Amino acid sequence: MSILETKNLTRLFGTFTAVDGLDITIERGEIFALLGPNGAGKSTVIKMLTTLLPPTSGDAFINGFSIKTQTNEIRKIIGYVPQMISADGSLTGYENLSLFAKLYDIPRNQRKERIKEAINFMGLADSAYKLVKEYSGGMIRRLEIAQSTLHRPPILFLDEPTTGLDPIGRNTVWEHISALQKQYSTTIVMTTHLMEEADGICNRVALMARGKLSAIGTPEGLKASIGKEGATLEDVFIHYTADNLGESGSNFRNVSIERKTTGRLG
Repeated sequence: MSILETKNLTRLFGTFTAVDGLDITIERGEIFALLGPNGAGKSTVIKMLTTLLPPTSGDAFINGFSIKTQTNEIRKIIGYVPQMISADGSLTGYENLSLFAKLYDIPRNQRKERIKEAINFMGLADSAYKLVKEYSGGMIRRLEIAQSTLHRPPILFLDEPTTGLDPIGRNTVWEHISALQKQYSTTIVMTTHLMEEADGICNRVALMARGKLSAIGTPEGLKASIGKEGATLEDVFIHYTADNLGESGSNFRNVSIERKTTGRLG
């Protein structure tokens, strides 16, 4: 049963088409990734689905609610972790969570228990009363995920959640996200530039290029579709988006290698 469906979802900025007639359906409990080069429209899609940006035309439905006409209802049932840091570094982890509990209108008699549960679940019990400015990047991300799920939303949007994290921090974040999905059947919709990340954790992925959907399927199915022995998701990315990348397509592999090398060196 689907939790999210887009219908001809389109966004223009002046004469530029950032998202062009997107039609996708996401099932409940899936971990689903939007992949594509910079400027493909991934973050614009996320902003429309989280009601931060209205569509120019088309619509999307989350739990049956329209992103165009029922924004208040949608905001109550989604969680969102943006690319930019959303936690307040001048507050402790507990204080940040307390603030979000109030913003989400969690009943006063439930707040302490919800916060305690979130802290323990995300592995932050030892640092809950430290200032967030003292946290590592991975700890901040886990705190932000805890913030965004305090109200137990059925669907969580993550916009490049592990960008800038070292491999250990990245793996820790994904271990907790996987646990979140398994324990609460939370649907995860994410964007990422890391092909190995999407390959290892996602049930399905959608590839976008220049605002349009290029391919969609399971990582294994997409790898099989390109007819290359031992294909990786990086090969799939290049196959389905290279025609739309210009000269950047030829550089994708080099950029990927550079990022992996940087990650190994810390």
